[in-house]
Amino acid sequence: MSRETLLNTVLLAALLAVPLWAWSADEPFVITLATRVAILSLAGVGLNLALGLGGLVSFGHAVFFGIGGYAMGILASHAQDYTALIDWPFTVPGTKSMPVIWLVAVAASALAALAIGALSLRTSGVYFIMITLAFGQMFYYFAISWPAYGGEDGLSIYLRNSFPGLDTLDPIQFFALAFALLAAALLLFARAARSPFGLALAAARQNPERVRAVGIEPTRVRLLAFTLSGAITGLAGALYADLNRFVSPTMFSWQTSGEIMVFVILGGVARVFGPVAGAALFIVMEHVLGGVSDYWHIYLGALLLVVVLFARGGLIGLVSGREVAHD
Repeated sequence: MSRETLLNTVLLAALLAVPLWAWSADEPFVITLATRVAILSLAGVGLNLALGLGGLVSFGHAVFFGIGGYAMGILASHAQDYTALIDWPFTVPGTKSMPVIWLVAVAASALAALAIGALSLRTSGVYFIMITLAFGQMFYYFAISWPAYGGEDGLSIYLRNSFPGLDTLDPIQFFALAFALLAAALLLFARAARSPFGLALAAARQNPERVRAVGIEPTRVRLLAFTLSGAITGLAGALYADLNRFVSPTMFSWQTSGEIMVFVILGGVARVFGPVAGAALFIVMEHVLGGVSDYWHIYLGALLLVVVLFARGGLIGLVSGREVAHD
């Protein structure tokens, strides 16, 4: 077992052990913090697929995070108000079922990623970054000007949505759902990195002309990665909105995109557990330093600067002693 694999195992065990201890000690707030780590890690895994494997520096992944959140909010609000989502030409009701909401969130986010990626991937470099950022701002201002679903005030959901066989209002059971989905996403990322698709994606990042010469269109490979990345991030958005029982336009903001990118960079770009380490550190700093100063982001910025300058492999790479890995 490599040093990085051991570190990954410890991270996963710690993420599971902390809420279990909090459950036994009757500390629901700690369980909620751990749930936030799991959900934000899931969003980071989505971005890591595009950024880490594909080299696509997207500053608009909040689009998919927000679409997932609004998919939950819209469906659940119609269910709690007993109104139909669509009345004509056929009736489509709202729903409080998590599996149905997740399916809608993933499908809507994937379709949005497919459309945005098809346009954005016509460019590269800083132009790609700016186009993804522009899409994020477009969705942000659209959500603000959408009074049917709260506009800039957002949309509240009175009760958390349901999952068969579970009491989702119980913090530890909702954490279990988020943890299971994160574990599945981490496994998917690890398998994708070692698959022919992952190898083609890495090759398209390093030398697209050579990839094209062997009969593989790099744009198609990147578009598939971007679409899958958006779908995973959209699922995280639906979970995050369900955790808070609230959705607002801030889920589409460029600050949200920046935070997701910070998770990946802090933990380690292209590393399987990089988003987990980054999200956990972010939440701990927010909780600990946020109680000391309203300007705790200064310390986060300083840490990010140190990581970028002196730990190119992120925190995972720094501890494991490996600069480039997919373990």
